[in-house]
Amino acid sequence: MSENVIIIGSGPAGLTAALYTARANLDPLLISGNEFGGQIALTNEVENYPGFPEGITGPELTELMKQQAEKFGARFEFDHVSKVEFGKHPFALETENGEHYDAKSVIIATGASPRRLGVPGELDLTGRGVSYCATCDGFFFRGKDIAVIGGGDSALQEGLFLTRFANKVYIVHRRAELRAQPILQERARENARIDFVWDSVVRDIQGKDSVESLGLVNVRTGGSAELAVQGVFVYIGHYPNTELFKGQLDMNQEGYLQVNERLQTKIPGIFAAGEAHDHIFKQAIVSAGFGCMAAMETEKFLADLEHQGYPPLSPNGKP
Repeated sequence: MSENVIIIGSGPAGLTAALYTARANLDPLLISGNEFGGQIALTNEVENYPGFPEGITGPELTELMKQQAEKFGARFEFDHVSKVEFGKHPFALETENGEHYDAKSVIIATGASPRRLGVPGELDLTGRGVSYCATCDGFFFRGKDIAVIGGGDSALQEGLFLTRFANKVYIVHRRAELRAQPILQERARENARIDFVWDSVVRDIQGKDSVESLGLVNVRTGGSAELAVQGVFVYIGHYPNTELFKGQLDMNQEGYLQVNERLQTKIPGIFAAGEAHDHIFKQAIVSAGFGCMAAMETEKFLADLEHQGYPPLSPNGKP
């Protein structure tokens, strides 16, 4: 099947790209990936996305974005891209369901995933006390005791942010010293609401309907302990979902795609939007903005192709 533009990924970046390319009559096809909606779909309450003063759940927000894109003609396939060939044009893509596509342009919006602890209770309680985004969920832990797992800049930055709401923030770190910048360490040590739990790793996360406690193991002594908390924020890093593109697109050492200021990769016609390249902001509204930018650049790319002799696009975007 031949497409004008294929969008890989269904988070805010991909859904916004679908909306804008659909409104440009490009008849876009979005291939969702294994989990529709990206990271924000794991968030039970979203209160910092513009336009929803009463808040909205992550799944509701992404469903509304999908409906808006569909209104203007975007198409969706709930499938996972398993192979790409960017060394020729049109570009070739294959999916786990055995579909084969040719595409004049591709927008990569595969996002990034938080590194998980991989302990019992983590997945079951995600969205019910386990979170990977303090900015998204911190407000809901007002007056509660929470744990932040990690010792780097993100752990301390988010731990300090969470003291605006929480009664107590425990920073749980596997070592006896932090990796964060000295100024962040100083601020954290001076904050009366922050306590440190050193030389400890999480054994499990306990709770029936929501988080009730952490099981900890001291890496020096081997001893176990229980920490009563109502929330757990995990900050042991993120990884971009870009493994599929290794060897074909430029990446930094962490695997984030390298793009220019117009979100173009090194291959003309391949664009990236959202946390597949953004390793700084990591917010849904920022990813949506990148999706808009990538879509506008894609429209320009396809217009240039038409001027170079490709068959013109019909009103529904098909040649």
